[in-house]
Amino acid sequence: MMTNPAFAIKLEVSQLVELQIETLRQESALTSAELLDYRMRAEKIKILYQELDRIGRRRVELPWRRAS
Repeated sequence: MMTNPAFAIKLEVSQLVELQIETLRQESALTSAELLDYRMRAEKIKILYQELDRIGRRRVELPWRRAS
């Protein structure tokens, strides 16, 4: 198993997205609690993608800083 933080974040995002899809596939309308859970997962996904973006930017910036 990789110890890369980006790998762990990607795995968590994948699991959250899968839950979002399962929620939307329900035949019945969402309850208030389900809708709240859906919104909270969406916010968590957004935060995790922002963290992935920061990790990616650091990886790109580091070689340039070392070369200076």
